[in-house]
Amino acid sequence: MTDRIEAAAAELRPLLQEFILWARENAPGSDSGLVGSVALWHRLIASDDAGRWRTADLRAVLIDRMPQVVEDPEAAAEGIVPAVRSYLTFLSDTGRLVKGSAPLRDLLTELDRIEDDVVDAMEDAVSDDDYDDEDDEQVEGLGDFEPFADELAALPTIRLRPDSELAAAARASVLIGKARDLAVWVGTARRVGEENLLTDAEIAEAVAALGFPPPAADGGPLADSVPALWNVWNLAIDLDFLQPEGEDTVSADPDAAEWPFDDDDDVLDAWLTGLHSIDYGDPELDDEEATIALSGLTRALLLRVLLAGGSKSLTDLRSELAEAAAEYDDLGAEAWAAATKRYGDPLNPVLDWLCGYGMVEVEHEHVRLTPLGTEGLVHLVDEEDIELDARPAIDAMTALDLLAFSAELPEEEADAEFDAWMELREPGQAAGELLRAAAEDDADALVRVQAASVVGSLGEAAVPAWREALDEPSLRPYAATHLAQLGIEDAPAPTQADTHWLILDMLTISAGLGRPEFVGSLDDIGPASTLVPLLDVIWKVRHPHLEELLEAIAKAHPDRQVGKAAKRALFKARSHEN
Repeated sequence: MTDRIEAAAAELRPLLQEFILWARENAPGSDSGLVGSVALWHRLIASDDAGRWRTADLRAVLIDRMPQVVEDPEAAAEGIVPAVRSYLTFLSDTGRLVKGSAPLRDLLTELDRIEDDVVDAMEDAVSDDDYDDEDDEQVEGLGDFEPFADELAALPTIRLRPDSELAAAARASVLIGKARDLAVWVGTARRVGEENLLTDAEIAEAVAALGFPPPAADGGPLADSVPALWNVWNLAIDLDFLQPEGEDTVSADPDAAEWPFDDDDDVLDAWLTGLHSIDYGDPELDDEEATIALSGLTRALLLRVLLAGGSKSLTDLRSELAEAAAEYDDLGAEAWAAATKRYGDPLNPVLDWLCGYGMVEVEHEHVRLTPLGTEGLVHLVDEEDIELDARPAIDAMTALDLLAFSAELPEEEADAEFDAWMELREPGQAAGELLRAAAEDDADALVRVQAASVVGSLGEAAVPAWREALDEPSLRPYAATHLAQLGIEDAPAPTQADTHWLILDMLTISAGLGRPEFVGSLDDIGPASTLVPLLDVIWKVRHPHLEELLEAIAKAHPDRQVGKAAKRALFKARSHEN
Protein backbone atom coordinates (compact mmCIF):
# COMPACT_ATOMS: atom_id res chain seq x y z
CA MET A 1 0.00 0.00 0.00
CA THR A 2 2.90 2.33 0.75
CA ASP A 3 4.16 2.02 -2.84
CA ARG A 4 0.66 2.82 -4.17
CA ILE A 5 0.42 5.87 -1.93
CA GLU A 6 3.83 7.15 -3.02
CA ALA A 7 3.04 6.61 -6.69
CA ALA A 8 -0.34 8.33 -6.40
CA ALA A 9 1.16 11.24 -4.48
CA ALA A 10 3.82 11.71 -7.17
CA GLU A 11 1.15 11.63 -9.89
CA LEU A 12 -0.98 14.24 -8.09
CA ARG A 13 1.80 16.65 -7.15
CA PRO A 14 1.75 18.79 -10.34
CA LEU A 15 -2.06 18.97 -10.28
CA LEU A 16 -2.10 20.12 -6.66
CA GLN A 17 0.58 22.71 -7.33
CA GLU A 18 -1.62 24.18 -10.07
CA PHE A 19 -4.58 24.15 -7.68
CA ILE A 20 -2.59 26.16 -5.14
CA LEU A 21 -1.81 28.79 -7.78
CA TRP A 22 -5.43 28.84 -8.97
CA ALA A 23 -6.77 29.12 -5.43
CA ARG A 24 -4.74 32.23 -4.64
CA GLU A 25 -6.94 34.23 -7.00
CA ASN A 26 -10.12 32.18 -7.11
CA ALA A 27 -10.51 30.61 -3.67
CA PRO A 28 -8.16 32.26 -1.15
CA GLY A 29 -8.18 30.53 2.19
CA SER A 30 -8.72 27.04 0.78
CA ASP A 31 -6.79 24.48 2.80
CA SER A 32 -4.43 22.92 0.25
CA GLY A 33 -3.35 20.30 2.78
CA LEU A 34 -6.89 18.99 3.09
CA VAL A 35 -7.33 19.12 -0.69
CA GLY A 36 -4.15 17.08 -1.14
CA SER A 37 -5.33 14.41 1.28
CA VAL A 38 -8.80 14.25 -0.32
CA ALA A 39 -7.33 14.03 -3.83
CA LEU A 40 -4.93 11.29 -2.75
CA TRP A 41 -7.56 9.07 -1.14
CA HIS A 42 -10.00 9.67 -4.00
CA ARG A 43 -7.29 8.42 -6.36
CA LEU A 44 -6.56 5.39 -4.14
CA ILE A 45 -10.07 4.16 -3.29
CA ALA A 46 -12.54 5.71 -5.72
CA SER A 47 -11.07 6.32 -9.17
CA ASP A 48 -8.09 5.43 -11.34
CA ASP A 49 -8.26 8.95 -12.78
CA ALA A 50 -7.82 11.97 -10.51
CA GLY A 51 -10.12 13.96 -12.79
CA ARG A 52 -13.09 11.56 -12.65
CA TRP A 53 -15.47 12.43 -9.79
CA ARG A 54 -18.90 10.87 -9.29
CA THR A 55 -21.37 11.97 -6.63
CA ALA A 56 -20.94 8.69 -4.71
CA ASP A 57 -17.20 9.36 -4.46
CA LEU A 58 -17.85 12.30 -2.14
CA ARG A 59 -19.42 10.16 0.58
CA ALA A 60 -16.86 7.37 0.13
CA VAL A 61 -13.92 9.75 0.54
CA LEU A 62 -15.18 12.45 2.90
CA ILE A 63 -17.21 10.34 5.33
CA ASP A 64 -15.93 6.78 5.08
CA ARG A 65 -12.20 7.52 4.74
CA MET A 66 -11.09 11.05 5.68
CA PRO A 67 -12.08 10.96 9.39
CA GLN A 68 -9.68 8.02 9.75
CA VAL A 69 -6.67 9.66 8.13
CA VAL A 70 -6.73 13.43 8.82
CA GLU A 71 -4.30 14.60 11.50
CA ASP A 72 -6.69 17.20 12.93
CA PRO A 73 -10.34 16.12 12.60
CA GLU A 74 -11.51 19.24 14.45
CA ALA A 75 -9.93 21.57 11.88
CA ALA A 76 -11.10 19.32 9.04
CA ALA A 77 -14.70 19.54 10.26
CA GLU A 78 -14.60 23.25 9.57
CA GLY A 79 -12.50 23.40 6.43
CA ILE A 80 -12.79 20.23 4.40
CA VAL A 81 -16.12 20.87 2.62
CA PRO A 82 -15.20 24.42 1.46
CA ALA A 83 -11.80 23.08 0.36
CA VAL A 84 -13.33 20.28 -1.71
CA ARG A 85 -15.87 22.71 -3.19
CA SER A 86 -12.96 24.87 -4.40
CA TYR A 87 -11.07 21.85 -5.72
CA LEU A 88 -14.00 20.54 -7.75
CA THR A 89 -14.57 24.02 -9.17
CA PHE A 90 -10.89 24.18 -10.10
CA LEU A 91 -11.10 20.84 -11.91
CA SER A 92 -14.13 22.04 -13.86
CA ASP A 93 -12.79 25.50 -14.67
CA THR A 94 -9.48 24.12 -15.97
CA GLY A 95 -10.99 21.31 -18.00
CA ARG A 96 -9.68 18.57 -15.73
CA LEU A 97 -13.08 17.15 -14.76
CA VAL A 98 -12.88 14.34 -17.28
CA LYS A 99 -15.46 12.31 -19.17
CA GLY A 100 -17.38 10.02 -16.85
CA SER A 101 -17.58 12.61 -14.08
CA ALA A 102 -20.85 13.95 -12.73
CA PRO A 103 -21.61 17.56 -13.74
CA LEU A 104 -20.09 20.13 -11.39
CA ARG A 105 -23.56 21.31 -10.37
CA ASP A 106 -24.52 17.79 -9.24
CA LEU A 107 -21.25 17.36 -7.35
CA LEU A 108 -21.68 20.63 -5.47
CA THR A 109 -25.31 19.80 -4.69
CA GLU A 110 -24.28 16.45 -3.26
CA LEU A 111 -21.49 18.12 -1.30
CA ASP A 112 -24.01 20.51 0.29
CA ARG A 113 -26.31 17.59 1.05
CA ILE A 114 -23.70 15.56 2.96
CA GLU A 115 -21.97 18.50 4.65
CA ASP A 116 -23.61 17.88 8.04
CA ASP A 117 -22.72 14.19 7.85
CA VAL A 118 -19.09 15.09 7.11
CA VAL A 119 -18.96 17.39 10.14
CA ASP A 120 -20.52 14.71 12.35
CA ALA A 121 -18.00 12.12 11.17
CA MET A 122 -15.10 14.46 11.92
CA GLU A 123 -16.46 15.30 15.37
CA ASP A 124 -16.82 11.58 16.12
CA ALA A 125 -13.17 11.16 15.17
CA VAL A 126 -12.24 13.95 17.60
CA SER A 127 -14.07 12.14 20.39
CA ASP A 128 -12.33 8.86 19.56
CA ASP A 129 -8.94 10.58 19.78
CA ASP A 130 -9.49 11.96 23.29
CA TYR A 131 -7.64 10.15 26.07
CA ASP A 132 -8.88 9.91 29.65
CA ASP A 133 -5.39 9.07 30.87
CA GLU A 134 -3.24 12.22 30.92
CA ASP A 135 -0.10 10.07 30.69
CA ASP A 136 -1.04 9.24 27.10
CA GLU A 137 -0.92 12.88 26.02
CA GLN A 138 2.09 14.19 24.18
CA VAL A 139 3.92 16.75 26.28
CA GLU A 140 6.47 19.05 24.72
CA GLY A 141 9.95 18.81 26.18
CA LEU A 142 12.77 21.26 26.56
CA GLY A 143 14.68 19.75 23.63
CA ASP A 144 11.76 19.29 21.22
CA PHE A 145 12.22 20.85 17.78
CA GLU A 146 8.60 20.68 16.63
CA PRO A 147 7.43 23.90 18.37
CA PHE A 148 10.06 25.75 16.31
CA ALA A 149 9.20 24.13 12.98
CA ASP A 150 7.91 27.36 11.40
CA GLU A 151 10.99 29.31 12.49
CA LEU A 152 13.28 26.58 11.14
CA ALA A 153 11.45 26.52 7.81
CA ALA A 154 11.81 30.31 7.55
CA LEU A 155 15.59 30.32 8.02
CA PRO A 156 17.73 31.46 5.10
CA THR A 157 19.48 28.72 3.14
CA ILE A 158 22.00 26.88 5.32
CA ARG A 159 25.21 26.06 3.47
CA LEU A 160 26.99 22.80 4.29
CA ARG A 161 30.70 22.19 3.91
CA PRO A 162 32.10 19.30 1.81
CA ASP A 163 32.59 15.87 3.35
CA SER A 164 36.37 16.17 3.21
CA GLU A 165 36.32 19.21 5.52
CA LEU A 166 33.71 17.68 7.82
CA ALA A 167 35.66 14.45 8.10
CA ALA A 168 38.81 16.36 9.01
CA ALA A 169 36.89 18.10 11.80
CA ALA A 170 35.35 14.81 12.99
CA ARG A 171 38.80 13.22 13.23
CA ALA A 172 39.69 15.93 15.74
CA SER A 173 36.75 15.09 18.04
CA VAL A 174 38.15 14.81 21.55
CA LEU A 175 35.28 12.66 22.79
CA ILE A 176 35.55 10.09 20.02
CA GLY A 177 39.26 9.91 20.76
CA LYS A 178 38.45 9.20 24.41
CA ALA A 179 35.90 6.57 23.41
CA ARG A 180 38.68 4.88 21.39
CA ASP A 181 41.09 5.10 24.34
CA LEU A 182 38.50 3.56 26.64
CA ALA A 183 37.87 0.73 24.18
CA VAL A 184 41.61 0.06 23.91
CA TRP A 185 41.83 -0.03 27.70
CA VAL A 186 38.88 -2.44 27.94
CA GLY A 187 40.59 -4.84 25.55
CA THR A 188 39.16 -8.29 24.99
CA ALA A 189 36.61 -10.16 27.12
CA ARG A 190 36.66 -7.87 30.16
CA ARG A 191 34.19 -9.06 32.77
CA VAL A 192 31.74 -6.47 34.12
CA GLY A 193 29.61 -6.56 37.27
CA GLU A 194 25.83 -6.47 37.61
CA GLU A 195 25.50 -3.43 39.90
CA ASN A 196 28.77 -1.65 39.02
CA LEU A 197 30.30 -2.30 35.64
CA LEU A 198 33.83 -1.85 36.95
CA THR A 199 35.57 -2.33 40.27
CA ASP A 200 36.99 0.68 42.08
CA ALA A 201 40.48 -0.27 40.93
CA GLU A 202 39.33 -0.58 37.32
CA ILE A 203 37.54 2.77 37.53
CA ALA A 204 40.77 4.42 38.66
CA GLU A 205 42.63 2.80 35.75
CA ALA A 206 39.97 3.80 33.20
CA VAL A 207 39.86 7.38 34.44
CA ALA A 208 43.63 7.60 34.15
CA ALA A 209 43.53 6.11 30.63
CA LEU A 210 41.13 8.87 29.59
CA GLY A 211 43.17 11.63 31.17
CA PHE A 212 40.40 12.59 33.62
CA PRO A 213 41.28 13.83 37.11
CA PRO A 214 41.27 11.11 39.79
CA PRO A 215 37.80 10.63 41.29
CA ALA A 216 37.28 12.08 44.75
CA ALA A 217 36.10 9.60 47.38
CA ASP A 218 33.07 11.02 49.18
CA GLY A 219 32.05 7.98 51.16
CA GLY A 220 29.71 6.63 48.50
CA PRO A 221 30.38 4.14 45.70
CA LEU A 222 33.23 5.33 43.50
CA ALA A 223 31.12 4.55 40.41
CA ASP A 224 28.70 7.32 41.40
CA SER A 225 31.44 9.97 41.34
CA VAL A 226 32.56 9.50 37.70
CA PRO A 227 29.60 10.39 35.45
CA ALA A 228 32.04 11.59 32.78
CA LEU A 229 33.51 8.09 32.55
CA TRP A 230 30.10 6.50 32.04
CA ASN A 231 29.16 9.07 29.38
CA VAL A 232 32.28 8.13 27.41
CA TRP A 233 31.51 4.44 28.04
CA ASN A 234 28.03 4.94 26.57
CA LEU A 235 29.49 6.85 23.63
CA ALA A 236 31.91 3.98 22.95
CA ILE A 237 28.94 1.60 22.86
CA ASP A 238 27.01 3.98 20.57
CA LEU A 239 29.98 4.03 18.21
CA ASP A 240 30.32 0.22 18.34
CA PHE A 241 33.82 0.68 19.76
CA LEU A 242 32.66 -1.45 22.70
CA GLN A 243 30.51 -4.51 22.16
CA PRO A 244 28.80 -6.56 24.88
CA GLU A 245 29.46 -10.29 24.70
CA GLY A 246 26.88 -12.11 26.75
CA GLU A 247 25.61 -10.79 30.08
CA ASP A 248 28.88 -10.12 31.88
CA THR A 249 31.59 -9.54 29.28
CA VAL A 250 32.50 -6.66 27.01
CA SER A 251 35.21 -6.35 24.34
CA ALA A 252 36.67 -3.65 22.16
CA ASP A 253 35.81 -3.82 18.47
CA PRO A 254 38.95 -4.66 16.49
CA ASP A 255 38.55 -1.51 14.39
CA ALA A 256 38.20 0.85 17.37
CA ALA A 257 41.94 1.26 17.78
CA GLU A 258 42.18 2.42 14.16
CA TRP A 259 40.31 5.65 14.87
CA PRO A 260 40.63 8.16 13.24
CA PHE A 261 39.89 6.14 10.12
CA ASP A 262 41.48 6.92 6.76
CA ASP A 263 38.31 6.94 4.67
CA ASP A 264 36.22 10.13 4.93
CA ASP A 265 32.93 8.25 4.57
CA ASP A 266 33.86 5.89 7.40
CA VAL A 267 34.76 8.84 9.62
CA LEU A 268 31.49 10.67 8.99
CA ASP A 269 29.46 7.49 9.39
CA ALA A 270 31.02 6.96 12.80
CA TRP A 271 30.54 10.58 13.85
CA LEU A 272 26.87 10.54 12.82
CA THR A 273 26.37 7.20 14.58
CA GLY A 274 27.37 8.87 17.82
CA LEU A 275 25.44 12.08 17.18
CA HIS A 276 22.69 11.32 19.67
CA SER A 277 25.31 11.28 22.40
CA ILE A 278 24.71 15.02 22.63
CA ASP A 279 22.06 14.11 25.21
CA TYR A 280 24.88 13.04 27.54
CA GLY A 281 25.68 16.75 27.85
CA ASP A 282 22.50 17.42 29.82
CA PRO A 283 23.17 18.20 33.51
CA GLU A 284 23.08 15.23 35.88
CA LEU A 285 21.72 16.04 39.36
CA ASP A 286 21.25 14.09 42.58
CA ASP A 287 17.49 14.32 42.25
CA GLU A 288 16.22 12.21 39.34
CA GLU A 289 13.17 14.39 38.71
CA ALA A 290 15.37 17.49 38.57
CA THR A 291 17.61 15.73 36.04
CA ILE A 292 14.55 14.93 33.94
CA ALA A 293 13.42 18.56 34.14
CA LEU A 294 16.62 19.63 32.35
CA SER A 295 16.72 16.75 29.87
CA GLY A 296 16.92 18.14 26.35
CA LEU A 297 18.93 21.19 27.44
CA THR A 298 21.75 20.39 25.00
CA ARG A 299 19.38 20.14 22.05
CA ALA A 300 17.60 23.31 23.17
CA LEU A 301 20.89 25.20 23.13
CA LEU A 302 21.82 23.93 19.66
CA LEU A 303 18.41 24.87 18.32
CA ARG A 304 18.59 28.43 19.62
CA VAL A 305 22.08 28.96 18.27
CA LEU A 306 20.92 27.77 14.83
CA LEU A 307 17.87 30.04 14.91
CA ALA A 308 20.13 32.96 15.81
CA GLY A 309 22.11 32.45 12.60
CA GLY A 310 24.80 30.15 14.00
CA SER A 311 26.08 32.28 16.87
CA LYS A 312 24.52 33.51 20.12
CA SER A 313 25.79 35.10 23.32
CA LEU A 314 26.05 32.96 26.45
CA THR A 315 24.16 35.62 28.39
CA ASP A 316 21.16 35.38 26.08
CA LEU A 317 21.31 31.59 26.04
CA ARG A 318 21.32 31.36 29.84
CA SER A 319 18.38 33.70 30.10
CA GLU A 320 16.29 32.02 27.40
CA LEU A 321 17.03 28.48 28.50
CA ALA A 322 16.40 29.17 32.18
CA GLU A 323 13.02 30.62 31.21
CA ALA A 324 12.28 27.67 28.91
CA ALA A 325 13.19 25.13 31.61
CA ALA A 326 10.78 26.79 34.03
CA GLU A 327 8.08 26.88 31.37
CA TYR A 328 8.34 23.23 30.30
CA ASP A 329 8.51 21.64 33.76
CA ASP A 330 7.21 22.63 37.19
CA LEU A 331 10.60 21.69 38.63
CA GLY A 332 12.50 23.56 35.93
CA ALA A 333 13.45 26.60 37.97
CA GLU A 334 14.47 24.47 40.95
CA ALA A 335 16.48 22.16 38.72
CA TRP A 336 18.21 25.14 37.10
CA ALA A 337 19.25 26.40 40.53
CA ALA A 338 20.54 22.95 41.50
CA ALA A 339 22.56 22.72 38.26
CA THR A 340 23.98 26.18 38.91
CA LYS A 341 25.10 25.06 42.36
CA ARG A 342 26.70 21.86 41.03
CA TYR A 343 28.33 23.13 37.81
CA GLY A 344 28.64 26.87 38.38
CA ASP A 345 26.60 27.27 35.20
CA PRO A 346 23.99 24.75 33.97
CA LEU A 347 25.42 25.21 30.48
CA ASN A 348 28.93 24.08 31.44
CA PRO A 349 28.33 20.31 30.96
CA VAL A 350 26.35 21.07 27.80
CA LEU A 351 29.14 23.09 26.24
CA ASP A 352 31.85 20.69 27.42
CA TRP A 353 30.16 17.85 25.55
CA LEU A 354 29.33 19.84 22.43
CA CYS A 355 32.87 21.25 22.21
CA GLY A 356 34.29 17.78 22.76
CA TYR A 357 32.14 16.39 19.95
CA GLY A 358 33.21 19.19 17.62
CA MET A 359 29.80 20.84 17.30
CA VAL A 360 30.36 24.25 18.87
CA GLU A 361 33.11 26.65 19.81
CA VAL A 362 32.93 29.20 22.64
CA GLU A 363 34.76 32.47 22.08
CA HIS A 364 34.32 35.84 23.73
CA GLU A 365 31.22 34.68 25.61
CA HIS A 366 29.55 33.60 22.37
CA VAL A 367 28.61 30.08 21.28
CA ARG A 368 29.16 29.39 17.60
CA LEU A 369 28.11 26.36 15.59
CA THR A 370 30.98 24.74 13.75
CA PRO A 371 30.43 23.46 10.20
CA LEU A 372 30.38 19.94 11.71
CA GLY A 373 27.83 21.05 14.29
CA THR A 374 25.66 22.57 11.58
CA GLU A 375 25.81 19.31 9.62
CA GLY A 376 24.81 17.34 12.70
CA LEU A 377 21.98 19.67 13.59
CA VAL A 378 20.61 19.47 10.05
CA HIS A 379 20.54 15.68 10.44
CA LEU A 380 18.70 15.96 13.77
CA VAL A 381 16.10 18.31 12.31
CA ASP A 382 15.66 16.05 9.30
CA GLU A 383 15.06 13.07 11.60
CA GLU A 384 12.11 14.98 13.05
CA ASP A 385 10.67 15.46 9.53
CA ILE A 386 10.91 19.23 9.89
CA GLU A 387 11.53 21.37 6.82
CA LEU A 388 14.91 23.07 6.62
CA ASP A 389 16.59 24.55 3.55
CA ALA A 390 20.12 23.12 3.69
CA ARG A 391 22.36 22.83 0.63
CA PRO A 392 26.06 22.34 -0.09
CA ALA A 393 28.07 25.56 -0.03
CA ILE A 394 28.48 27.00 -3.53
CA ASP A 395 32.26 26.63 -3.43
CA ALA A 396 31.91 23.01 -2.30
CA MET A 397 29.06 22.06 -4.63
CA THR A 398 29.84 19.52 -7.31
CA ALA A 399 28.19 19.76 -10.70
CA LEU A 400 26.01 16.77 -9.80
CA ASP A 401 25.01 18.44 -6.51
CA LEU A 402 24.06 21.55 -8.45
CA LEU A 403 21.97 19.68 -11.00
CA ALA A 404 20.23 17.54 -8.38
CA PHE A 405 19.36 20.43 -6.05
CA SER A 406 18.31 22.77 -8.82
CA ALA A 407 15.79 20.26 -10.13
CA GLU A 408 13.81 20.74 -6.90
CA LEU A 409 13.98 24.55 -6.82
CA PRO A 410 11.77 27.25 -8.33
CA GLU A 411 13.22 28.62 -11.56
CA GLU A 412 14.54 31.89 -10.08
CA GLU A 413 16.30 30.12 -7.21
CA ALA A 414 17.75 27.52 -9.56
CA ASP A 415 19.08 30.26 -11.85
CA ALA A 416 20.69 32.00 -8.88
CA GLU A 417 22.41 28.76 -7.83
CA PHE A 418 23.73 28.21 -11.35
CA ASP A 419 24.96 31.81 -11.63
CA ALA A 420 26.79 31.66 -8.30
CA TRP A 421 28.36 28.30 -9.18
CA MET A 422 29.44 29.48 -12.63
CA GLU A 423 31.20 32.54 -11.20
CA LEU A 424 33.75 30.25 -9.53
CA ARG A 425 35.00 28.58 -12.73
CA GLU A 426 35.80 29.28 -16.36
CA PRO A 427 32.97 28.53 -18.84
CA GLY A 428 34.85 25.68 -20.50
CA GLN A 429 35.60 24.06 -17.14
CA ALA A 430 31.97 24.47 -16.06
CA ALA A 431 30.75 22.88 -19.29
CA GLY A 432 32.97 19.85 -18.82
CA GLU A 433 31.96 19.34 -15.19
CA LEU A 434 28.24 19.62 -15.94
CA LEU A 435 28.30 17.21 -18.88
CA ARG A 436 30.41 14.66 -17.01
CA ALA A 437 27.94 14.84 -14.11
CA ALA A 438 25.02 14.37 -16.51
CA ALA A 439 26.69 11.25 -17.92
CA GLU A 440 26.89 9.50 -14.54
CA ASP A 441 23.35 8.11 -14.76
CA ASP A 442 21.89 7.59 -18.23
CA ALA A 443 18.44 7.03 -16.66
CA ASP A 444 18.26 10.58 -15.27
CA ALA A 445 16.77 12.53 -18.15
CA LEU A 446 16.00 15.62 -16.07
CA VAL A 447 19.62 16.09 -14.98
CA ARG A 448 20.73 15.52 -18.58
CA VAL A 449 18.34 18.13 -19.98
CA GLN A 450 19.30 20.63 -17.30
CA ALA A 451 22.99 20.17 -17.96
CA ALA A 452 22.54 20.47 -21.72
CA SER A 453 20.47 23.62 -21.31
CA VAL A 454 23.08 25.36 -19.16
CA VAL A 455 26.02 24.24 -21.27
CA GLY A 456 24.14 25.28 -24.39
CA SER A 457 24.07 28.84 -23.06
CA LEU A 458 27.88 28.99 -22.88
CA GLY A 459 28.37 29.23 -26.64
CA GLU A 460 31.71 28.40 -28.23
CA ALA A 461 33.46 28.07 -24.85
CA ALA A 462 31.63 24.77 -24.46
CA VAL A 463 32.79 23.26 -27.79
CA PRO A 464 35.57 21.10 -26.24
CA ALA A 465 33.12 19.73 -23.68
CA TRP A 466 30.55 19.00 -26.38
CA ARG A 467 33.20 17.18 -28.43
CA GLU A 468 34.07 15.05 -25.42
CA ALA A 469 30.36 14.31 -24.86
CA LEU A 470 30.05 12.85 -28.38
CA ASP A 471 31.58 9.66 -26.96
CA GLU A 472 28.88 9.34 -24.32
CA PRO A 473 25.74 7.65 -25.79
CA SER A 474 23.28 9.47 -23.52
CA LEU A 475 24.81 12.88 -24.33
CA ARG A 476 25.74 12.40 -27.99
CA PRO A 477 22.33 13.62 -29.23
CA TYR A 478 22.73 16.87 -27.30
CA ALA A 479 26.37 17.29 -28.30
CA ALA A 480 25.68 16.73 -32.01
CA THR A 481 22.70 19.10 -31.94
CA HIS A 482 24.56 21.93 -30.18
CA LEU A 483 27.71 21.57 -32.25
CA ALA A 484 25.57 21.81 -35.40
CA GLN A 485 23.85 24.92 -34.04
CA LEU A 486 27.27 26.45 -33.39
CA GLY A 487 28.28 25.73 -36.99
CA ILE A 488 31.25 23.51 -36.10
CA GLU A 489 32.19 22.19 -39.52
CA ASP A 490 33.90 18.90 -38.63
CA ALA A 491 31.28 17.86 -36.07
CA PRO A 492 28.99 14.93 -36.93
CA ALA A 493 25.48 15.91 -38.00
CA PRO A 494 22.59 14.90 -35.72
CA THR A 495 20.98 11.64 -36.84
CA GLN A 496 17.36 10.55 -36.70
CA ALA A 497 18.29 8.36 -33.72
CA ASP A 498 19.64 11.46 -31.95
CA THR A 499 16.35 13.27 -32.51
CA HIS A 500 14.42 10.29 -31.21
CA TRP A 501 16.59 10.15 -28.07
CA LEU A 502 15.81 13.80 -27.38
CA ILE A 503 12.09 13.08 -27.80
CA LEU A 504 12.30 10.16 -25.38
CA ASP A 505 14.11 12.31 -22.81
CA MET A 506 11.38 14.94 -23.08
CA LEU A 507 8.66 12.31 -22.67
CA THR A 508 10.45 10.79 -19.67
CA ILE A 509 10.35 14.13 -17.88
CA SER A 510 6.72 14.85 -18.74
CA ALA A 511 5.69 11.34 -17.65
CA GLY A 512 6.99 12.17 -14.19
CA LEU A 513 4.72 15.22 -14.04
CA GLY A 514 1.50 13.26 -14.41
CA ARG A 515 -0.85 11.99 -17.07
CA PRO A 516 -2.17 15.38 -18.34
CA GLU A 517 1.36 16.71 -18.88
CA PHE A 518 2.42 13.46 -20.54
CA VAL A 519 -0.48 13.52 -23.00
CA GLY A 520 0.18 17.22 -23.60
CA SER A 521 3.78 16.42 -24.56
CA LEU A 522 2.56 13.82 -27.04
CA ASP A 523 0.18 16.41 -28.50
CA ASP A 524 3.13 18.80 -28.85
CA ILE A 525 4.87 16.24 -31.05
CA GLY A 526 1.90 16.10 -33.35
CA PRO A 527 -1.40 14.39 -34.21
CA ALA A 528 -1.90 10.65 -34.62
CA SER A 529 -0.72 10.86 -38.22
CA THR A 530 2.68 12.00 -36.89
CA LEU A 531 2.87 9.81 -33.79
CA VAL A 532 2.07 6.46 -35.46
CA PRO A 533 5.00 6.53 -37.94
CA LEU A 534 7.24 7.86 -35.15
CA LEU A 535 6.35 4.90 -32.94
CA ASP A 536 7.03 2.53 -35.82
CA VAL A 537 10.73 3.48 -35.70
CA ILE A 538 11.45 4.94 -32.26
CA TRP A 539 11.48 1.48 -30.62
CA LYS A 540 14.92 0.93 -32.14
CA VAL A 541 16.49 3.54 -29.82
CA ARG A 542 18.16 1.94 -26.78
CA HIS A 543 16.81 4.47 -24.30
CA PRO A 544 16.68 3.36 -20.62
CA HIS A 545 12.99 4.36 -20.33
CA LEU A 546 11.84 3.20 -23.76
CA GLU A 547 9.62 0.30 -22.69
CA GLU A 548 7.90 2.11 -19.82
CA LEU A 549 7.24 5.10 -22.09
CA LEU A 550 5.68 2.89 -24.77
CA GLU A 551 3.49 1.27 -22.11
CA ALA A 552 2.46 4.71 -20.86
CA ILE A 553 1.60 5.93 -24.38
CA ALA A 554 -0.50 2.82 -24.99
CA LYS A 555 -2.48 3.49 -21.80
CA ALA A 556 -2.71 7.27 -21.85
CA HIS A 557 -3.20 8.42 -25.44
CA PRO A 558 -6.88 8.86 -26.33
CA ASP A 559 -6.40 7.88 -30.00
CA ARG A 560 -6.73 4.11 -30.49
CA GLN A 561 -4.39 4.07 -33.48
CA VAL A 562 -1.65 5.64 -31.39
CA GLY A 563 -2.30 3.15 -28.59
CA LYS A 564 -2.06 0.22 -30.98
CA ALA A 565 1.14 1.62 -32.54
CA ALA A 566 2.65 1.95 -29.08
CA LYS A 567 1.81 -1.67 -28.23
CA ARG A 568 3.35 -2.87 -31.51
CA ALA A 569 6.47 -0.85 -30.81
CA LEU A 570 6.67 -2.25 -27.28
CA PHE A 571 6.43 -5.81 -28.62
CA LYS A 572 9.21 -5.11 -31.13
CA ALA A 573 11.41 -3.50 -28.49
CA ARG A 574 11.07 -6.46 -26.17
CA SER A 575 11.59 -8.96 -28.96
CA HIS A 576 14.71 -7.14 -30.12
CA GLU A 577 16.05 -7.07 -26.56
CA ASN A 578 15.45 -10.80 -26.12
